[in-house]
Amino acid sequence: MQDAITGLIGRYDQKGRYLDRSALDSLEGYFGEAETRLAAVTTINREAAEIVREGSQRLWLADPELLLPGGNAYTTRRLAACLRDMDYFLRYISYALVAGDWRMLDERVLNGLDDTYKSLGVPTGATARGILLMADVLTEQLAAQGVTNLAIVREPFEHLARGLAEISLTGR
Repeated sequence: MQDAITGLIGRYDQKGRYLDRSALDSLEGYFGEAETRLAAVTTINREAAEIVREGSQRLWLADPELLLPGGNAYTTRRLAACLRDMDYFLRYISYALVAGDWRMLDERVLNGLDDTYKSLGVPTGATARGILLMADVLTEQLAAQGVTNLAIVREPFEHLARGLAEISLTGR
Protein backbone atom coordinates (compact mmCIF):
# COMPACT_ATOMS: atom_id res chain seq x y z
CA MET A 1 0.00 0.00 0.00
CA GLN A 2 1.25 3.45 -0.85
CA ASP A 3 0.08 6.88 0.09
CA ALA A 4 0.05 10.00 -2.04
CA ILE A 5 3.45 11.12 -0.76
CA THR A 6 5.41 7.89 -1.20
CA GLY A 7 3.80 7.33 -4.60
CA LEU A 8 4.77 10.80 -5.77
CA ILE A 9 8.33 10.56 -4.45
CA GLY A 10 8.69 7.08 -5.94
CA ARG A 11 7.70 8.32 -9.40
CA TYR A 12 10.23 11.17 -9.27
CA ASP A 13 12.92 8.89 -7.86
CA GLN A 14 12.43 6.42 -10.71
CA LYS A 15 13.00 9.25 -13.17
CA GLY A 16 15.94 10.62 -11.18
CA ARG A 17 14.30 14.04 -10.99
CA TYR A 18 13.91 16.68 -8.33
CA LEU A 19 10.38 17.53 -7.28
CA ASP A 20 9.07 20.15 -9.69
CA ARG A 21 6.24 22.69 -9.29
CA SER A 22 3.64 20.08 -10.21
CA ALA A 23 4.89 17.73 -7.50
CA LEU A 24 4.98 20.50 -4.92
CA ASP A 25 1.43 21.54 -5.88
CA SER A 26 0.31 17.92 -5.40
CA LEU A 27 1.92 17.81 -1.97
CA GLU A 28 0.36 21.14 -1.05
CA GLY A 29 -3.05 19.80 -2.09
CA TYR A 30 -2.54 16.63 -0.05
CA PHE A 31 -1.65 18.55 3.08
CA GLY A 32 -4.34 21.16 2.41
CA GLU A 33 -7.00 18.43 2.41
CA ALA A 34 -5.58 16.69 5.47
CA GLU A 35 -7.96 18.26 7.98
CA THR A 36 -11.02 17.18 6.00
CA ARG A 37 -9.69 13.67 5.39
CA LEU A 38 -8.76 13.23 9.05
CA ALA A 39 -12.17 14.52 10.19
CA ALA A 40 -13.76 11.92 7.91
CA VAL A 41 -11.59 9.09 9.23
CA THR A 42 -12.19 10.14 12.83
CA THR A 43 -15.93 10.07 12.20
CA ILE A 44 -15.68 6.70 10.46
CA ASN A 45 -13.71 5.27 13.38
CA ARG A 46 -16.24 6.59 15.89
CA GLU A 47 -19.43 5.92 13.88
CA ALA A 48 -18.60 2.93 11.63
CA ALA A 49 -21.42 0.75 12.94
CA GLU A 50 -23.93 3.59 12.57
CA ILE A 51 -22.72 4.47 9.06
CA VAL A 52 -23.08 0.84 7.95
CA ARG A 53 -26.44 0.46 9.69
CA GLU A 54 -27.92 3.67 8.27
CA GLY A 55 -26.49 3.10 4.79
CA SER A 56 -27.90 -0.42 4.67
CA GLN A 57 -31.28 0.74 6.02
CA ARG A 58 -31.48 3.27 3.21
CA LEU A 59 -30.59 0.54 0.71
CA TRP A 60 -33.28 -1.80 2.07
CA LEU A 61 -35.87 1.00 1.94
CA ALA A 62 -34.98 1.80 -1.67
CA ASP A 63 -34.63 -1.85 -2.72
CA PRO A 64 -36.76 -3.96 -0.31
CA GLU A 65 -36.74 -7.02 -2.58
CA LEU A 66 -33.15 -7.62 -1.45
CA LEU A 67 -34.59 -8.74 1.91
CA LEU A 68 -37.37 -10.91 0.45
CA PRO A 69 -37.06 -14.61 -0.48
CA GLY A 70 -34.78 -14.79 -3.49
CA GLY A 71 -33.12 -11.48 -2.59
CA ASN A 72 -29.42 -11.50 -1.91
CA ALA A 73 -29.84 -10.29 1.68
CA TYR A 74 -32.56 -12.83 2.45
CA THR A 75 -31.76 -15.04 5.44
CA THR A 76 -29.92 -13.91 8.51
CA ARG A 77 -26.67 -15.39 7.24
CA ARG A 78 -26.75 -13.48 3.95
CA LEU A 79 -27.81 -10.26 5.65
CA ALA A 80 -24.89 -10.58 8.08
CA ALA A 81 -22.51 -11.16 5.15
CA CYS A 82 -23.82 -8.00 3.42
CA LEU A 83 -23.29 -5.93 6.56
CA ARG A 84 -19.84 -7.45 7.06
CA ASP A 85 -18.87 -6.52 3.49
CA MET A 86 -20.18 -2.96 3.90
CA ASP A 87 -18.05 -2.62 7.04
CA TYR A 88 -15.05 -4.04 5.15
CA PHE A 89 -15.52 -1.51 2.34
CA LEU A 90 -15.85 1.35 4.83
CA ARG A 91 -12.65 0.32 6.61
CA TYR A 92 -10.66 0.27 3.37
CA ILE A 93 -12.17 3.59 2.34
CA SER A 94 -10.88 5.05 5.61
CA TYR A 95 -7.37 3.80 4.73
CA ALA A 96 -7.66 5.38 1.27
CA LEU A 97 -8.75 8.67 2.82
CA VAL A 98 -5.70 8.77 5.08
CA ALA A 99 -3.41 7.80 2.20
CA GLY A 100 -5.02 10.24 -0.22
CA ASP A 101 -4.72 7.55 -2.89
CA TRP A 102 -7.72 5.61 -4.16
CA ARG A 103 -5.60 3.08 -6.09
CA MET A 104 -5.22 1.04 -2.91
CA LEU A 105 -8.92 0.22 -3.28
CA ASP A 106 -8.11 -1.44 -6.62
CA GLU A 107 -5.28 -3.41 -5.09
CA ARG A 108 -6.91 -4.35 -1.78
CA VAL A 109 -10.60 -4.60 -2.65
CA LEU A 110 -11.53 -4.64 -6.33
CA ASN A 111 -8.85 -7.01 -7.66
CA GLY A 112 -10.23 -10.48 -7.06
CA LEU A 113 -13.62 -9.30 -5.85
CA ASP A 114 -15.14 -10.06 -9.24
CA ASP A 115 -14.50 -13.80 -8.98
CA THR A 116 -15.66 -13.94 -5.36
CA TYR A 117 -18.89 -12.05 -5.98
CA LYS A 118 -19.65 -13.96 -9.18
CA SER A 119 -19.19 -17.31 -7.46
CA LEU A 120 -21.51 -16.24 -4.64
CA GLY A 121 -24.06 -14.59 -6.93
CA VAL A 122 -23.70 -11.21 -5.21
CA PRO A 123 -25.34 -8.38 -7.17
CA THR A 124 -22.69 -5.68 -7.42
CA GLY A 125 -25.21 -3.00 -8.38
CA ALA A 126 -26.88 -3.13 -4.97
CA THR A 127 -23.47 -3.23 -3.30
CA ALA A 128 -22.33 -0.14 -5.22
CA ARG A 129 -25.54 1.68 -4.21
CA GLY A 130 -24.95 0.71 -0.59
CA ILE A 131 -21.44 2.15 -0.71
CA LEU A 132 -22.76 5.45 -2.10
CA LEU A 133 -25.44 5.51 0.59
CA MET A 134 -22.74 5.13 3.24
CA ALA A 135 -21.00 8.12 1.62
CA ASP A 136 -24.26 10.06 2.01
CA VAL A 137 -24.47 9.16 5.70
CA LEU A 138 -20.85 10.11 6.36
CA THR A 139 -21.02 13.41 4.47
CA GLU A 140 -24.25 14.33 6.29
CA GLN A 141 -22.51 13.68 9.62
CA LEU A 142 -19.48 15.71 8.55
CA ALA A 143 -21.63 18.59 7.28
CA ALA A 144 -23.38 18.65 10.67
CA GLN A 145 -19.91 19.01 12.23
CA GLY A 146 -19.18 21.97 9.96
CA VAL A 147 -16.76 20.14 7.67
CA THR A 148 -16.60 21.54 4.15
CA ASN A 149 -15.05 20.25 0.92
CA LEU A 150 -16.98 17.01 1.20
CA ALA A 151 -16.23 16.12 -2.42
CA ILE A 152 -12.84 14.72 -1.39
CA VAL A 153 -14.58 12.54 1.19
CA ARG A 154 -16.93 11.11 -1.46
CA GLU A 155 -14.14 10.32 -3.95
CA PRO A 156 -13.02 6.94 -2.56
CA PHE A 157 -16.65 5.82 -2.13
CA GLU A 158 -17.36 6.77 -5.75
CA HIS A 159 -14.16 5.10 -6.95
CA LEU A 160 -15.11 1.84 -5.24
CA ALA A 161 -18.74 2.00 -6.43
CA ARG A 162 -17.60 2.74 -9.99
CA GLY A 163 -15.21 -0.23 -9.83
CA LEU A 164 -18.00 -2.51 -8.67
CA ALA A 165 -20.29 -1.21 -11.42
CA GLU A 166 -17.57 -1.98 -13.99
CA ILE A 167 -17.34 -5.50 -12.64
CA SER A 168 -21.08 -5.85 -13.08
CA LEU A 169 -21.18 -4.24 -16.52
CA THR A 170 -18.10 -5.71 -18.12
CA GLY A 171 -18.22 -9.13 -16.54
CA ARG A 172 -14.47 -8.96 -15.98
